[in-house]
Amino acid sequence: MSAAPRPAAAWGDSRRPEPVDALQAKARVLHEALPWMRHFAGRTIVVKYGGNAMTDAHLRDVFVNDVALLRTVGVAVVVVHGGGPEITEAMRRMGKEPVFVDGQRVTDADAIDVVRMVLVGRVNKDLVGRLNRHGRLAVGLSGEDGLLIRARPRVDPHGRDLGYVGDVEEVDPTALRALAAEGLVPVVATVAAGPGGQAYNVNADAVAGALAAALRAEKVIYLTNVAGLYADPDDPGSLVARTDLAGLEGMLAGGRVHAGMIPKLTGIAGALHAGVRSAHILDGRLEHALLLELFTDQGVGTMISAGAGPSAAEGRQEP
Repeated sequence: MSAAPRPAAAWGDSRRPEPVDALQAKARVLHEALPWMRHFAGRTIVVKYGGNAMTDAHLRDVFVNDVALLRTVGVAVVVVHGGGPEITEAMRRMGKEPVFVDGQRVTDADAIDVVRMVLVGRVNKDLVGRLNRHGRLAVGLSGEDGLLIRARPRVDPHGRDLGYVGDVEEVDPTALRALAAEGLVPVVATVAAGPGGQAYNVNADAVAGALAAALRAEKVIYLTNVAGLYADPDDPGSLVARTDLAGLEGMLAGGRVHAGMIPKLTGIAGALHAGVRSAHILDGRLEHALLLELFTDQGVGTMISAGAGPSAAEGRQEP
């Protein structure tokens, strides 16, 4: 009597297998990533999470998965987020029309309550929850927690009242270091403690740079809605693959950047002066932009190093 045929499942997946050359290409990617994984293991990276990566559901999931992967291979990640579109939407649902002065949200007593509610109670908790689907991974906090961020009221050069809008006065990274030591990812909402314990709304780009400086992070990374930094903001062909702090400050001094990029570049300059080794401006609309920048030789977006580095033609390798 012949033996009964083995069930199809016992022979493995019945789908058509991938060609061997496609599998080998994947193996080459892993080999390229390995030295970079070793390089960044145990080091701290601060990521400013914003743009389409934050508002597009698919890209949000990609970002969360990438952060989980980074933490799994030993990279200490700190995520900083704002939530301007969500705040505006919440205010309008409450019948309050947002007011902006030179791109700054005027934040009165009612508005700061909405900012707190949206950033700390909604955006932060949603992101932490998504990260924790990967297990015990993330802890949410705001700049008020443990007096992580102290703010000073922003003074408008034209004397206009901006309400509870602040600039970073001081950072105490004790809580961030304690969480990282436990293998956790701090997720920071950018509401800070001001004079008398009053809550202040602080620009997330500035907070990312200040936290990276306080932590002496290896890198600070900004996810945006542009491909990177442009030598000429009006020329899409002038993307800068790599520059250094001197080049960055020259662009700022020459006024050759769009207004919306100034808080990012100012935060980057402060972080690099404080000892952060490099900063990156990446297109958050590009899937896996974080991994492509960190774990490939070529990278994507713009890299800004603290000191003079190789030109774009010499590659993106770091010392």
